[in-house]
Parts: sequence; C-alpha cells; structure tokens
Amino acid sequence: MFEHVLSAFLALKANKIRAALTMLGVVIGVLAVTLLVGVGDGARIYLDEQISGLGTNLMTIVPGRRETRGFGPPAGNIARPLVMEDIQALERQGSLLRGISPMVMGGGAVRFKGRTRDTMILGVGPAFSDLRNMHVDRGSFVREEDVDSRRRVCVLGRTIVKELFGDENPLGQTVRLADGRFRVVGLMEERGTSLGFDLNDLVFIPVTAAMDLFNQDHLTQILTAARSKEDAPAASEEVEQILARRRNGERTFTIQSQDDLLKTFGALTGAMTLMLLAIASISLVVGGIGIMNIMLVSVRERTREIGVRRAVGATKSDILWQFLLESVVISSTGGGIGLALGASIVLALKRFAPSVPVALSPWIAAVAFGSSFVVGVLSGVVPARRAAELDPVEALRYE
Repeated sequence: MFEHVLSAFLALKANKIRAALTMLGVVIGVLAVTLLVGVGDGARIYLDEQISGLGTNLMTIVPGRRETRGFGPPAGNIARPLVMEDIQALERQGSLLRGISPMVMGGGAVRFKGRTRDTMILGVGPAFSDLRNMHVDRGSFVREEDVDSRRRVCVLGRTIVKELFGDENPLGQTVRLADGRFRVVGLMEERGTSLGFDLNDLVFIPVTAAMDLFNQDHLTQILTAARSKEDAPAASEEVEQILARRRNGERTFTIQSQDDLLKTFGALTGAMTLMLLAIASISLVVGGIGIMNIMLVSVRERTREIGVRRAVGATKSDILWQFLLESVVISSTGGGIGLALGASIVLALKRFAPSVPVALSPWIAAVAFGSSFVVGVLSGVVPARRAAELDPVEALRYE
C-alpha cells in the first residue's frame, strides 16, 4: 500500500500545475463546508448561550391550554386567567421550586422633565431578579413589602436612565409611567441585548402596582424555576397538579419550560445547518467531477505506461489501486488545505469580529475532511476501473 501511495505522489509531482488546479475545486468545496456549517453551529451555540443567560431551569406558566409542545402564547380563548392566589398556592405547596414571580406586562411612556421614552413595563415580584439573572447595580429591586402595599416604585434599565436622566442621579426622582407617578428606587446593571431585545430598555414595578396601572385583575404569566435540572420534569408536574386542583381538575394553562425553547431553536438551527451543508456540498460535487475528468484524461495519457506495468507483472489490482489512490491523494490534499483555510478564517473571525456567531467544532472538521476523502474515492473509481481493465497488448500498442 505504501508503494501505491508513493507512486500516486510521484505521479502528481510530475504534473504539478494540473494537480493544483484539480485540487482547487475540492479546496473551495471543503472551505465552503467548513465556513457555512461553522456559521450554523455558531448560531446554535449563540442561541443556547443567550437563552441560558436569562436563567436556568425556568418554567413559564401562561393562561390557556395548548396540547402540543413549543414556546409562545397558546391559541384559543382563556377559560380562566392566572391570579395572585395561584402564586400563593404554588408558594405553599411547591417543594421543587426555587422561586416564583408573578408577571404583568404592558407598554407605556416614561416621562421625566419633558423627556419621554416608550418602553416595556414589567410588573414583577421580588424573585424575578434571581430567576432571570437580572440584578440591580444601585438601589434596590422590587421588594415583598412593595408588592403587598401596592407601592408605586420603579427600577429603571440603563438605556432609560441614559435617555431621560443623562448624568443626573435618578435614585429618589419621580417619573411618570403611563398615567401614574412612580419613585425610582433602583437602577439595573448593564445587560446588553438578548435575541435582539435590549434588556436595558425595561422598567420594573411591583406586580400589584402594574395591575392597578393597567386596570386588570389577572396576571400575564407566572415565572418559576426548578431547583435543579434533574428536578425540572418533576417540578413541571408538581406545578401542573397544584394549579389543576385550584381549577377542579381543568388544565386551563400551559407550562412552557426552558428546554422547550432550547429544543425549538435547536430544531431550527439544525435545519439551517443541514441546509447550509447541502449548499456547500454542491461545491464538493463540482470538485469531484473535476477530479474524475482529469483522472480519465490521465488514464488515456498513460495507457502505454499501464501496458508496460502489466507486461512486467503488475496485476489489475495494482493498477486499480494506483489510480484510485491518486484520486484520493488529490482530494484529501485539497481537503486538508481547504480545512486549514476554513479554520484560519474562523479563528480570525473569533478574534477580530467576535460578534459573528461562528464555531469550529471537531465534528465539522471531521465532516469536511471526511467528505473530501469520500469525493476522492467516488471520483477515482471509474477511472481506476477503466485503467485496470485495459488489455495489456492493446495498451502497449497505444501511441
């Protein structure tokens, strides 16, 4: 086998320019596979990090029932809304939960000294900060006594502070939220964006104050979390049983876990990665056709050489392996070059453009290089068999 490989390299060395041009198609194909699949895998890793960064083992309970798995508000009429008494039941009876926060969401304008900004207003409980991994930088977050007394206090995100207050200290100031006046008691830490949403552009108020502000007596949703990843399935079942008992066995709510969201996005990014892999594979197919074409030309050019080798004792198997390995060497060498270029580009992007979601996992490298090897084998089968089947006498007479 070593002699066949050495013979393949010597044959390529004799036609350096042609071999290099033949490799080019495979180099481009493997480079495309490495980069496009790297983008798909990078997007998956980015989404996983963004979702996990919002908290761990989270469960969101929304009103209305949906039978299928997924994420988002359920369709259909809401038979029974979520209320504060549901929170109290979960706090009393839940043994696998590490925090529970009611939530009321609405939009409104924040005003201070003639400056206005439209934003999202979230009515929450004290546990929201730890559940969502969003903490105050200065001042305090919503407290239990704020919820109990329906106190009109607020905690501002950094974008709102910058737009409305500039260099002025917001703590203790009074702002208008929609139609109400609220005192600023805390400033959130800098969080940036998540899934395209600015986490700094939020206002947090006690959930009871939000119900008064938006004139409603029910909750938009309930946020909670399991004590650990292992407890998540049992915790979800526990929540379902507690809320169902309050509704005489009716499940007029939907529990959406963080795993559901990860699976949904995982399916999307997986489909995108497969699509990108299919697109990149077209370049490899074109490169394989180029190798097959050159190898067929090589068989014709070296017909007399094949006849001489057969005359001095080479078998059909020797000839077949010689040409098949030449094809594999061309393709694998091109694959190695393409993989090295792709890895270099990925590393450069990670260093100089870290915002671009791209990754180079070991499986990507294995797929890229393995596909180039397979292309070499498939491209070399037909030329190798044709060379092996040549009649030695006719090959010696070939001019």
